[in-house]
Amino acid sequence: MSQKAKPQSKSPLQTGNFAPVHHQHTLTPCKYHGTIPRELIGGQYIRNGANPYIPQQPNRAEHWFDGDGMLSGVFFRRTTDGVRPEYVNRFVVTDVFRTAVENPLLRAPVLPSIATLIDPASSLVRIVCVMLRTVGIVIWSWFSRPIRRIGVANTSIVHHDERMLATCESGPPMRVFLPQLYTVGWFDGWKAEGESIKSANDKPGFGGSGLLGSLREWTTGHPHVDPQTGELVVFHSTFIKPYVRYSVIPSEKKQQKGEARHLLLNMPVPGIFSPKMMHDFGVSHNHTVIIDMPLSLDPFNLARNKPVVAFNPNGTTRFGVFPRYAPDKVQWFETDACTIFHTVNTWDEPLSPEKGENESKVNMICCRMKTASVLFSAGNIQPPTTETVEQCRLCYYQFNLTTKQVTKQWALSAIELEFVNIAPHLEMSNTHFVYGCSTRNGSFNEALGAGPKIDCLTKIDVAELLDRAGRELPAPVSGCVDGRSIQEVMKSDDPNDPVTVFQMPDKWYAQECSFIPRSDAVTEDDGWLVTFVFDESQLDQDGNAVDDAKSELWVIDARNMRDVVTRVVLPQRVPYGLHGNWFSEDEILKQRPVERLRGVV
Repeated sequence: MSQKAKPQSKSPLQTGNFAPVHHQHTLTPCKYHGTIPRELIGGQYIRNGANPYIPQQPNRAEHWFDGDGMLSGVFFRRTTDGVRPEYVNRFVVTDVFRTAVENPLLRAPVLPSIATLIDPASSLVRIVCVMLRTVGIVIWSWFSRPIRRIGVANTSIVHHDERMLATCESGPPMRVFLPQLYTVGWFDGWKAEGESIKSANDKPGFGGSGLLGSLREWTTGHPHVDPQTGELVVFHSTFIKPYVRYSVIPSEKKQQKGEARHLLLNMPVPGIFSPKMMHDFGVSHNHTVIIDMPLSLDPFNLARNKPVVAFNPNGTTRFGVFPRYAPDKVQWFETDACTIFHTVNTWDEPLSPEKGENESKVNMICCRMKTASVLFSAGNIQPPTTETVEQCRLCYYQFNLTTKQVTKQWALSAIELEFVNIAPHLEMSNTHFVYGCSTRNGSFNEALGAGPKIDCLTKIDVAELLDRAGRELPAPVSGCVDGRSIQEVMKSDDPNDPVTVFQMPDKWYAQECSFIPRSDAVTEDDGWLVTFVFDESQLDQDGNAVDDAKSELWVIDARNMRDVVTRVVLPQRVPYGLHGNWFSEDEILKQRPVERLRGVV
C-alpha cells in the first residue's frame, strides 16, 4: 500500500497578505468614510512592489524582492460635485513580464530567485544551473520578442521632468502614465520609449553603447530628485569596472533661460574596488554620498566558494562624498561595518564665518543595521551570523570635508525604524520631521520569514534630537540620543515628545507612508500621511487571504499621529510591498505626451 505524499508547505510569501494578486483593475470607484482633504483632490497615491506573475512552484526558492513590478494606486478624481477616489492596479510591462505572459509554457520566472543567490546553502551547481536557464531563455527570446533588459521595475516610483518612473536596480527606470498606470517604455536619461518623436535623441543614454551597455545602465532603485532644480541624480552599480557610475539628468521644464545645463552620464566614481550591493545613497543640494558597504554582489564569489551576496562583519563601511557634478573629486570616509539600505535626507551644513566656522560639512540621516540579516530573513533564509535580533535604527552622520573625518555618527532613537521619508518639497534641506515604519515587538526580523509587518507608523523630530545631542554628545557609532523602547514611547503622554507613534488596531498592518503637506500649513508636520492597510482578521484558519479580502487606504493626521481622517475601501487587497509616492494633480496633468504604450500580445 503506497503512502500518501506529504503536502508541500507554502512559502511565507504565498500566504496572508504577502501572496500576490493577479486581477488588474482599471480605474474603479471606491466607497470611503470620513472627509477627503482638499490637498488630495486630483492627485494619486501609488505604491510599487514585487508581485510574481507566474505562480510559485513547490520547492522553489522565493524572496520578498522577487517578482514582476505591480503598481497599485488610488486616484482622487476631481468631479463637478467634489471628489471620487478610484482604485487601479497594473503590472509594469517589462521585457521579462511580457515574456512570461506570452509564453504560458514557462513554469518558473525568467530570473532566478534572489534567495537562491544569497543562500549560503546553495551549491555551485544549483546556482550555475539557474543562471544558465536565465541566459538560455534570454537567447531563446530573440526568436520572438527579445528580452533586451532584465529589469523588473518593482521597487519604487518617482516624478522627474513631467515623467513618472518605476525603478529597480537590475535595469533602467521604466516610464508609466498616470492615472491609468499604463507602461510607456524604458527611460535612458534622454527620453523614454513610446514618447513623441519630438523628444527623440540618438545619443547613447544610461550605460552608453556596446555589448556591456545593458549592464552599465542598471540604475539604483532610489533615484533622488532635487526639489529646487528638478535634477534627477542616480548611480549605476554593476559587476564590471569601475563598478559604480554616476549620472545627473537636468530638468528641461525647470531650467531657466541662460542657466547652465549640468548633464552627466555614466561618469565613473573612483575608489570602489569590487562589485557591491548598493540600494540607496545620499544627495544634498551640493553633494552626493555613495555608500560602499562590506556587502559584495559578485557572481565571481562562486569561484571563491562564497555565495553571490556575502557580508563581511570584519570589514568597513565607506562613504564617498563628492560635489554633485564632480565624482572624480570623491573623498572617502570609513566607519564600522554596517548595512544601510535606505537614506531619508542629506543636507549641507551652512558655513558661519562669524562664529569662526570655516569647515565644509555634509549631514545624512539613514536607516542603519549592524549586519545584513534582514536581507536573508526576507528570503526565509537563516542569516549567516550569530546575532538573532537585528535593530534597524535611524542614524545621523556628519562628514567634515575639510578635516576628512566622520565627526558625528550615532543613532537618534533606539526604536526600530525603516521605510522612511520626509516632506518631499523639503528634501535636501535641514528638516524637522522623519516618518517611518516600526513594529511593536521591536524588531523587523522577528516579523520576517516573508517581509516586515508594520503595525506602527512613527514620527521623529530630528531637529529636537539633534539639539539634545548638541548639549550632550552621544558616544560615536554605538551612542543613541533617545534610548527608550517603542513600548516606553507609546506610554508617553508628553505633547512635545520628539518621538510619536501611530498604533495600528489589533491585526491591522500598514505599509510605507507618504507625506502630503496641507496647502496652508503653518508647521512642517501640518499635513497628511497616506498608506495602504490590511486587516488580517480576513485571513482564514490556515492564514490564507480569502478571495474577497480587501485593503484600505488611510489618510492620517500627521500633526497628532492619531486621527484617521479618511478610509478608502478598495475592491481588492494590496499585498505588502515596497515603496510608494504621492503625485499631485499638477504633476499628473502636465505629463509629457505619449505616442504609444507598451503592451502584450
